[in-house]
Order: sequence, then structure tokens, then C-alpha cells
Amino acid sequence: MINAIQQQLIRYTKQAVSELYHSDVPDHQITLQETRKEFEGQLTIVTFPFTRFSKKTPELTGQEIGNYLLPRIPAIASFNVIKGFLNINLSDAYWADLFTTAIARESFGTFEPNGKKLMVEYSSPNTNKPLHLGHIRNNLLGYSVAEILKRYGYEVIKANLVNDRGIHICKSMLAWKRWGNGETPESSGLKGDHLVGKYYVLFDKAYKQEVDALRAQGLDEDEAKKQAPIIREAQQMLQQWEAGDASVIELWKTMNGWVYAGFERTYNRLGVDFDKYYYESNTYLLGKDIIQEGLDKGVFFRKADNSVWIDLTEDGLDEKLVLRGDGTSVYITQDLGTAQLKYDEFGMNESIYVVGNEQDYHFNVLFLILKKLGRSWADGLFHLSYGMVDLPSGKMKSREGTVVDADDLMDEMTETAKRRTEELGKTEGLSEAEKAHLYHIIGMGALKYFLLKVEPKKRLLFDPNESIDFQGHTGPFIQYTHARIRSVLTKGNFSENTPLPVPGELTGSERDLIRLLGDYPSVIEVSAREFSPAQLANYCFELAKQYNKFYHEESILKAEVESIKNFRLHLSEATARIISDGMNLLGIEVPERM
Repeated sequence: MINAIQQQLIRYTKQAVSELYHSDVPDHQITLQETRKEFEGQLTIVTFPFTRFSKKTPELTGQEIGNYLLPRIPAIASFNVIKGFLNINLSDAYWADLFTTAIARESFGTFEPNGKKLMVEYSSPNTNKPLHLGHIRNNLLGYSVAEILKRYGYEVIKANLVNDRGIHICKSMLAWKRWGNGETPESSGLKGDHLVGKYYVLFDKAYKQEVDALRAQGLDEDEAKKQAPIIREAQQMLQQWEAGDASVIELWKTMNGWVYAGFERTYNRLGVDFDKYYYESNTYLLGKDIIQEGLDKGVFFRKADNSVWIDLTEDGLDEKLVLRGDGTSVYITQDLGTAQLKYDEFGMNESIYVVGNEQDYHFNVLFLILKKLGRSWADGLFHLSYGMVDLPSGKMKSREGTVVDADDLMDEMTETAKRRTEELGKTEGLSEAEKAHLYHIIGMGALKYFLLKVEPKKRLLFDPNESIDFQGHTGPFIQYTHARIRSVLTKGNFSENTPLPVPGELTGSERDLIRLLGDYPSVIEVSAREFSPAQLANYCFELAKQYNKFYHEESILKAEVESIKNFRLHLSEATARIISDGMNLLGIEVPERM
């Protein structure tokens, strides 16, 4: 977002080049950037591109343009030139006016509706086991991207495509039938998703034993995996499900019901929600009409075994199966149908799929096929690809021995938050209920912030202990800063009726804080355009850090003049409001006190 002063600088720089050097320069060739910390100023114009018009050194060109701008833009207090960089120092009056007329308003950082509709699909769990650490990153990314885009003016639909059918759930169902003895979440005390996951693990254990026994009889591994009686029985159960067998369908509904209840508890604890659920059991047959359409249009071709393919070699990909020879669907068939279903239902301008980077190729193929089929809306499809999350070895035990369970991780985060908070003595005067809530929001804030501050594409190493460091680049540091500001406002008896004076002069830390606060709408815009909560997360940290610098350098409650005290209280209130708002867009709660 280019603000008013930036627009002025661009306009008058163009005018300067025209009048001084009799040349025209397009807007995109005028580079405006933040002044580097070691130089004086706030905004810098890069003058190197103008030397071909001026026929002078970058320094002299910068000096001439600076002399042209100074009398024409009242907000410029002074300028300096270092090599090819014209550094602009904006006046205290400019910063004070920006604060009092814009930043101090409740509406600062909000956007008008843009009339566009957008879907964010995330979570997409399988119903045979609980959510794990990878799902946490997926859910947090999807939720925060949706919230940021909503703030930016989109009408957003949060969607969850649940993988509720297939061989995976039949494995859990078969194991429960064999060894469950009627066990339920109520009788076992287990969350429903954990109970179903337990039987998936039992199936896997029995399957491995059968495979080993068959290999001992002389079968090779591939053949043993196909011939194991338990897998053949699970495949038979899937065929019965697809044929509508009443007893199989009933068990499937019961066990999936347990899982959904478990998922809902996990989602609530994570603080994520959905507007629309799609279920693979309702969508797996979709797409076959699209395959026929593609055959009629010559987009697809049929092989001798009756299977249907698309040749994408000219697009740098390869041949892709879209329908098996026996007429059954593959994932791409279903995804083509589901994409059409979603568009028919909501008619959105854009649709974002939040899925791990192991599916990069799949989405390249899916989007390309839809374009070749002539779907105009395919240009609005985007795969928000993200990297894996690793844990330092030995940091956490997992229930299944392979992945870290989401509920276990949240338990550990809350417990770590409790331990660290009590060590630092930050719970004085809180009731037991308030303490429990505080431990939860600090633990969840630590987890969420650590996962969201990293650009989605990057693989990351999550260290639970490092994430709860009240002095580090963490969620708890930002949360603690917010609580500190709220304490200052309470002690200063701040209210909406506190007068907001316009200061004649600003200190360096006041000016730096206003400047950073003023960036908030631009940060939301960049985060929305790039589908990157990391931009917003890192801004919140920089803002908290800048406020702490201001807090230590300036007296607030004991300011020498009442008007200065009131101005600094308003500055504090705006900082707390923007930290709270920014963290809320990330799905992170900030405490009022701690």
C-alpha cells in the first residue's frame, strides 16, 4: 500500500526529472524504500536510474532532486545524500499528524469490502487417526490466511475436505470389529479420534505379523503384502461399503462420528473453525463426467486397457492417469469434480488449497488440467504449499511412535507455559481459573507464533522450550509486551476521554514507534497478497520490540508535562490495540495482564 506521502514523493520526483533533465520517467522506475538504520531519514529515493537523464553523478543528481522536493513537500524537514541514495527526513509535524488523524482511530488497519469471494481449504484430515503436528501447521496457516484475507476485504469461505472413506478407515473398522469388544469413547475415556487411531495401529501391527509369516513361507515382500488375509478382508470391507452394505455403513458412520467429535475438541482448542465441510464419501464419484467431457474435447485420451490419460509432456510434466481401466476414480478424478462442485456452489474468484509441499506436483497437474478444460476460474486457483515441521529428537514422545499427536503437543505446551510462567513469577494476584486460562493462551501463543513466523514454504524445526522464551523472538514476548502496556494504561487511568494533544516535537523513539505503527495497513496488504502470515507475525514482534525501547527510553506516567503523558498514553494504547489486532488475525490471544 502506497500512502499519501509516498505518492507525493513519486509525483514530485517525476516532476523533478521532467523539469530538471527534460525527461519522462515511469512510476515503476522510481524506487522508494525505507532508509537504512545507519542513515538519517525515514524514506529513501534511489537516484542511480536518473543519472542517464542528468548526465551527472548519483550524488549530484540526488542533491538536485532533494533541493527540488524540499520547498514543494511541506512534510520534508531535511534530506541527505549518500552515494546514490536520497534520504528524506520527514518532519515531526508530519508524524504527529499521521498519529492523531489516522493511527489513533479504531478503524486504522481496516479495509473496505473488495467485492471478491475467496475460499481457503485447509485441515483435510483422514478419519482413521488423530491430528498431528503437521496438521497443526496446516490448520494455523489456513485459519490465519483466511482471517487476513477477510480483513483485507474478501468474503472468505473456510472449507475442510474430510477424507472419510477408503481403505484407511476400513482398517480401523476391521480391527475394532475383531478386538474392540464394543469399546466406545465413553467406556474407554479416550477421545474418539484417539480410540479409532488405536485400532488403526492394532491393524498395522497384525498386518506386519501376517506379512512376516508369509515371507517366512517363501513369498516375496510385495506378494506377501497383497496376500495377507487381514488386508484382503479390509479391501473386501471397502467393496461392501461401496456396494452400500448396511452393517458396514452403520459401523462406518459410528466410528467416523467418534472421530468428528474428537476433531472438534482439537479444533476448538486450536482456535480454528470452518464454514463448509466437504466429505470424500460424497465427492469420490465426482469427476467422471468431467473425464468424459475431456475425452470429447480431445484433452484426454484412452489407452488399450481402457484407462484414461492426459499428456502433459509439452508442459514440462508427464503423462497422468485420470481414470483407471476398470472405470474407478483416482485422486485427480475426484479433485477435478470437487473443484467444479465448489465453484458451482460458491462462484468464488479465488480458491486456495493449503496442502504440504509433497503435493506440489499433484496441484500443478490439477490446475493445468482445469485450464485445458477451459475452466476460466482455474486462473484463480492457488496451492499454498508448506514445508514439514520437525522436532528436536527426544523432545517429545509420540503416541504411535512415528508422529507427534496434536493433543499431546498442546498438553505439553500448556504445561511448559505453566512452568516457565511460575518460574518468572508472572501470576501474582490471579485466581486459579485465570492462571489456567493464562497458561493455555501462552502455550498456544508460543506454538502458533513459532509455526507462523516462518515463511510457509520453509521446513522448520519446532522446539517447544525455545518457543516459550519471554525474551526471545516468540509469541510470549509479544503477549508479555501487550500485558505490560495494558498495565501502564491502567496505572495512567487512560480512557477514550483522555485528551489527545498534538505534540510540537517528538523524541526519536516516539517517532520510530509512530513510523512502525503507520506501516500496519501495508503489512496486512502484503500478508494478504502473499498469503503469508509470517509477514504479519514478524511485524508484531518488531512492534513489541520497538515499544519496549520506547518504554525504557521515555517516561510515560511520570512525564514532565501532562500533555506529554497523555500523548504517550495514546501512543501506548494504539500499540496495544494493533498488537492485539495483529495477533488476533494470526489466531493468537493476548492477555490483559500477567
